[in-house]
Amino acid sequence: MADTKDLDALVVQVRRDILRMVHKVNSGHPGGSLGCTEFLVTLYHDIMELKSGFDMDGKGEDIFFLSNGHISPVFYSVLARRGYFPIAELDTFRLIDSRLQGHPTTHEGLPGVRIASGSLGQGMSVAIGAAQAKKLNKDNHLVYSLHGDGELQEGQNWEAIMYAGSKGVDNLIATIDRNGQQIDGPTEEVMSLGDLRPKFEAFGWDVLELSDGNDLQAVREALLEAKSRSGKGKPVAIIMTTVMGNGVDFMMHTHAWHGKAPNDEQLETALAQNPETLGDY
Repeated sequence: MADTKDLDALVVQVRRDILRMVHKVNSGHPGGSLGCTEFLVTLYHDIMELKSGFDMDGKGEDIFFLSNGHISPVFYSVLARRGYFPIAELDTFRLIDSRLQGHPTTHEGLPGVRIASGSLGQGMSVAIGAAQAKKLNKDNHLVYSLHGDGELQEGQNWEAIMYAGSKGVDNLIATIDRNGQQIDGPTEEVMSLGDLRPKFEAFGWDVLELSDGNDLQAVREALLEAKSRSGKGKPVAIIMTTVMGNGVDFMMHTHAWHGKAPNDEQLETALAQNPETLGDY
């Protein structure tokens, strides 16, 4: 188990990374990134069983797929601070010829990235395929994935969700970021998702609900519980409630910061709310 104080410090530093990355290029998606910081920090620094180094196959270790690829800032920061590539490379975010493009892609060869993502609705299918490959390879490690709630408005998800349940893909843990916001407004106004739990259960999934996905201990407990339910005939879903823009008061609870970068003054205010802990890049 990772030290809670260390994870708390890392969460704050990842928030700083996100803010500084999108500010520098005046482009990117800070809202959802900030909302998923606690989840990805916990997953990569406490929960997943990872080998040293990186290979695309991911044999003999847990693997993760980011389906809602627009929250690449948090993904890149967590990967860098887990040692996949130099932290200083975060300073190249969204620049021409950078490996850290706005949506993660594979042709740049960035360690930690196994699929191009950001074309929403595709990550569930990929994660299911990878989980079945692990079964064929007799690899008992798990596949994790993260999806936006607005992303579930894409129909491909539901075909994949039905497939995973019917085929008993029980080495998959898929988390839905239920922040209730998407680029055009609240998800319930754009296209209501209703109650997600019975929908997943109807397709044969085991479902957990995490009421505070911005609480490190609650995230850890939910992920450990999900692990304990894996291998029992059903894929596992975590419906995780988060706050978009968490940790920066003027970004919270609104879709306005889904894809908007802070200006100089806003950056200064946001960083003051998240004092440096581990050192900026």
